[in-house]
Amino acid sequence: MVLDITQIGNPVLREICVEVPEDVLEQDDFQAFIDDLIETKRHANGAGIAAPQVGEPFRIFVVEVKNNPRYPYKPEAELTVCVNPKITFLTDERFENYEGCLSIPDLRGKVPRCPHIRVEALDRHGKAFTREVKGITAGTFQHEFDHIDGILFPDRVTDPHTLSTWNEFKERHEDGVRVEVEAIVAKWGE
Repeated sequence: MVLDITQIGNPVLREICVEVPEDVLEQDDFQAFIDDLIETKRHANGAGIAAPQVGEPFRIFVVEVKNNPRYPYKPEAELTVCVNPKITFLTDERFENYEGCLSIPDLRGKVPRCPHIRVEALDRHGKAFTREVKGITAGTFQHEFDHIDGILFPDRVTDPHTLSTWNEFKERHEDGVRVEVEAIVAKWGE
C-alpha cells in the first residue's frame, strides 16, 4: 500500500527516531510496513525513503535506484533495507552534489557528503550486515540516515545560493550535475 509522505513542517521529521526491537521487526504487521515503505518509495520515484517520511519514528530506511526518472544521472543501487543502522565515514574527503527529498518536493540544494562509508545494520529479517558504500550512493545512504536523526537536507546545505526549485534545477543545473556525478563515480565508484 502506498503511504502518505510526511512533508516538511511535520514534527516527526525532526525527531531522533527509536530503534526497532527485534521482536517487533519479526511481526507480520511490521514486515507489511516495510513492504509499504518500499512501495511508497517506488511510487514516488525516490532514491530512498525513511520511516519518519511516512510518519513513523523508527530507525529504518530503504535505498534503491533503478531507472529513476527523478534521478536519471544516479547510478543504480540495489534494494537495501537498513534497520537500526550505523554509518562510519571511511575518508575525510567530501564531495558536493544536489539533493532533493520526497518530504520537500520542490527544492534542491548542494550538500557535502562523504564518498566512502561503512553501513552496519539489520536487514528486514533481523540479520546483521556490513556494507561499504561509495560515491553518489554513499550520499544517498547518508541522506536517509539523516532522516532518522531528524535532519533534513537543507540543514546540510553549505551555500544557500545553491537552493533552487525543481523546475529551475532541471533547467539550469541538471546537465552540470550529470557531469559532476560522472566524475564522482569515476573516482569513487557507485
